[in-house]
Amino acid sequence: MSIVTLQLGQCGNQIGQEVFNVISGDIHGTHGLCSKKENESYRDACKERFFSEEESEVPVARAVLVDMEPKVISQTLSVAARSGCWKYNDGSHFCQKQGSGNNWANGYSVHGPRHKEAIMELVQKEAEKCDRLGGFFTIMSMAGGTGSGLGAFVTQCLRDAFPTSFILNHVIWPYGTGEVIVQNYNSVLTLSHLYQSSDALLVHENDAIHKICAQLMNIKQISFRDVNQVIAHQLGGVFQPIYTAESASHYSRNPLGDLMETLVPHPEFKMLGLRNIPQMPEKSLAYSTFSWPALLKHLRQMLIANAKMEEGIDWQVKPPCLGSSTNKPLHFNTSIANLLILRGKDVHSVDLGSFQDPSLYTSWLSPQDAFNSWKTPRAFNKYEKSASLLSNSQSLLKPLNSVVGKAWNMFASKAYIHQYSKFGVEEEDFLDSFTILEQVISSYTTL
Repeated sequence: MSIVTLQLGQCGNQIGQEVFNVISGDIHGTHGLCSKKENESYRDACKERFFSEEESEVPVARAVLVDMEPKVISQTLSVAARSGCWKYNDGSHFCQKQGSGNNWANGYSVHGPRHKEAIMELVQKEAEKCDRLGGFFTIMSMAGGTGSGLGAFVTQCLRDAFPTSFILNHVIWPYGTGEVIVQNYNSVLTLSHLYQSSDALLVHENDAIHKICAQLMNIKQISFRDVNQVIAHQLGGVFQPIYTAESASHYSRNPLGDLMETLVPHPEFKMLGLRNIPQMPEKSLAYSTFSWPALLKHLRQMLIANAKMEEGIDWQVKPPCLGSSTNKPLHFNTSIANLLILRGKDVHSVDLGSFQDPSLYTSWLSPQDAFNSWKTPRAFNKYEKSASLLSNSQSLLKPLNSVVGKAWNMFASKAYIHQYSKFGVEEEDFLDSFTILEQVISSYTTL
């Protein structure tokens, strides 16, 4: 099945382009470490999923690009075309001359309704090109105006127009120190609206990715492109073809549906986090060897101690003893569901027992239902062995609490509210959003 990607706003377009770059580089790479037949079926599954073959020999990304300013989209189109390996469809982008001024209400209440018809027509055209539409993958930031406000509006339109398709929103969580003074307002409004129309939210935190660039990739002066490339690598590790537990003989036919089925057992819990191991500069790969037991030992501790990378993990955090009446240990990250994706050499001999430990999970799901693993012997993006862990867990509670708290403090003193009310977003709308997110926080806290 095919996935249609929607790149929304500056952040969404820049990350989207890096994602297609990673996917294209991976399928053209000679580092598959598997049989020719295996490599061909992997390549075919990937092309069907992300690209359409048109008259030209160059694969065309199944994507719609939307921004309220033309600059980033024109850069994105030309960089893709210059690669020679893939390109965007000439007619699948929409942009205007004026931005959303970092105002969620402007994107949601003004640009959204005004341009709904034009944007949804592009989406419809892209969906009709798919033999079988698996769903939509939207990429957007929470902090600005277009990605967040227009992104929330477009997600609602997708839900109305395609009620049975899966929608996964990839959301970039802003730096804690702040890029935009009203980013916490924008974030609260975005998350609360997405929670009502999306099937799941896959979150990357800028602060965590920045740390990976500095400490694991050894980059001295970190640019947005560096951050976006790490995010794209992590996403590629999830979305490239893989054998699910049920389909050991053919690649997953319905990637988004399979993800939702394994990770979102209840509509109250739809916040997903992603961890990936190993991560290092390309020049170091030739000198590194990895064993599955060591990789998975680190990945499991990253999960329970809520660490985003393998350096600086708190090894003191241990799962609670089963049946003990005492509270769970401080800093322990309880999971609802985990999906472990393994790619590369010797994947079928890996022991995954440590991830099936019942003490990692909430009491209302058995480990058999809460844990799934997908595997392929085909290596990904030059890594001989790599593992991705998608988790529905408490890991986003701290940043969510922080954003809601900061937004509430501003709201209590009525700071900047007039900037939103002039575009039709009133105090009651803010209160509704706070109520929705307080409920989400409460649900995850009580796991």
